[in-house]
Parts: sequence; C-alpha cells; structure tokens
Amino acid sequence: MAEMMKGNEAIAEAAVRAGVKFYAGYPITPSSEIMEYLSWRLPEVGGSFVQAESELAGINMVIGAAASGVRALTASSGPGISLKQEGVSTLSDEGLSAVVITQVRYGNGLGTLLSAQCDYNRETRGGGHGDYRCLVFAPASVQEFVDLMRPAYELAEKYRVVSVMMGEATLGQMMEPVTLPDFVEAERTPWALNGHYTYKKIGIFERDSMKEAVELVDKYNTIRENEQRWEDEGLEDADYVFVSYGVPGRSTLGAVRELRAQGEKVGIIRPITVWPFPEKAFYKINPNVKGIITVEANATGQLVDDAALYTKKALKERNVPAYALTYVFGTPTIRNIKKDYFEVKSGSKKEVY
Repeated sequence: MAEMMKGNEAIAEAAVRAGVKFYAGYPITPSSEIMEYLSWRLPEVGGSFVQAESELAGINMVIGAAASGVRALTASSGPGISLKQEGVSTLSDEGLSAVVITQVRYGNGLGTLLSAQCDYNRETRGGGHGDYRCLVFAPASVQEFVDLMRPAYELAEKYRVVSVMMGEATLGQMMEPVTLPDFVEAERTPWALNGHYTYKKIGIFERDSMKEAVELVDKYNTIRENEQRWEDEGLEDADYVFVSYGVPGRSTLGAVRELRAQGEKVGIIRPITVWPFPEKAFYKINPNVKGIITVEANATGQLVDDAALYTKKALKERNVPAYALTYVFGTPTIRNIKKDYFEVKSGSKKEVY
C-alpha cells in the first residue's frame, strides 16, 4: 500500500530494502536526510553507519566496504560529489560495485540549493580520472527512484561497476505516494577480499594493461547493448521530438500530451538511463522529423549534445536540427515548454546543432 513519504527518506528506506549494509558520508543539502534516516535505520537491520569527517573519507570507506563484499552506499550533491570522484575512479579501476546518490543542485563552485540538472556532463562521462564509465540512472519520480535502487545494485554487481543515481534536489525534498519494495538479503559478492586478492597486479605490465583495456571495452559495449532504459511516446509520426529526463521529463510529457490534443505532432523520449544513453529509442523516430528539442534544468545545454549525436547516428541521411530549451534551475512548467515549442516551430529559436 502506498504511503506519503519525503523523497530522501523513501530513497533511504529503499536502499535498506535492497540489502545495503553500509553507509558512509558527510551531510550536504539537499541530500542530508538520506544519511540522517540511515543513521538510525541501518543499525536496526544489522548494518553500519558512519558520519565521516569529509566526503573524501566517506567514499574511501565505501571502497573498503565494497571490497569486503557488502552493498555500500554514499550520497551527496554538487561539490560533495566532486570530492568523491577520485574514490569513484578507484572503485571503477578495481572492479568494485557500489551505489552513489547525487541530488543535483544548481551552480558553479559551491553553488546554490536550487534543484537543477547541471551535473549531467560530469556523471555521464565518468567524472573522475581514467578510462571508465558508471551506470547512471535518472529517475523522474520518488517511486521510480525507489524502484531503481535494487536494479542499481544488481547491475553494479553483475558488471562490477559503480551505479550513480542522479536525482535532483526536488526529488529529495518533495513528498509523493510511495509503495516500498520487499526486503532483499543480498549475498556477499564473490570477489570480496579473502586474503587472495588477484584481480590486479602491482607493477602491471604493458601486455596486461592492453588486455585489461580490451576487456573494459567489451564490458562497456555489453552494458550499452543490454541496459538502455527509457520511456517514449508519439515518436512514429512526430514532426518534433522532445528529449528530457528526471523531473523536467515529467512536465515535458505533460506538455507533449497537451500539444498532441491540440493537433501538434510531437513525441518524447525520456531517458531513464543516461549512461548508457538510450540510443535505441532514436531509431523509432519518424524519419521525416523536423527537429529534436531537449528540455533541461541548466544554463548551458548539456543533454542536447547526446540528443543531437544519437539523432545523427539513427538518421544518417538527414541533418536534423537540435534545439535546447534551458530553464537554468527548478522544474519548467508545461505552459513555458509549450510556449517555447511554438517559438522553435516558428523559427524564432535558433538551433544548437
């Protein structure tokens, strides 16, 4: 039965039910309620909670827990996630699985507390140093965030990667009806430290490095092929296709449905994974489409790069214009999306590509 829950608290409870046994982190708005909730909830189920002295310490504790074979979690936002990138790189290099939650807030440097999508490029490109990728989920509702928590761990363990749950400040702070999943008792991962750690070798030789690179490419190609997730509507006859994820994806879907009711031929792709990006959806688009329009809560337009790239890949014979509707922060309204759509259609908005 559904119950009203604050986003961060529902997400934390979903993590417990997905088998998380260790959390380490440092408080930062708008994600702090996750660690506050887990500070008392994890000990109830035999787990461990640590409020670390810094974000750096938190992610390094997660490395230790992941190496020990348990489901480990950390959460932060903005600059806190930046500080964790070296640890995420290490997890990725060592083939350890964990989940990192980021509730994105707007701004450069320390930034603001406003909900946004300004960290898209960082999360989808790996974020730290090295030649790696993380699975990146972009839920659009509290329920979807909750539902994705268990798959995030299962896929992280299957592929030995980090799963990033890229939410937004709005998702952490809003309240919505949520149906919580059943409890899962996760098994210790088979590569847990046992005194015979053989995955890496100190002083790796060039031939071993090349072998590892080939294996990584194969792994990431397998993820790209098998783990794309998205929602789409109205693509087959669309003159214009919107691409939007997260909470703005919800209002974009509302705009698409209202526009179609008015006779406008529009469709939508809402990525649920942003890495791997749901390129398969773009092969469903009307081959005579007139334009691709991203709806984003950032100032610079980041999603538009991927939307344009995969449109080009799917529709090789045509140069389809790509437009970015950038609303900086917050959640764009259906009214504004519709208004800006008609400006695109009339030619008064300039394409990005």
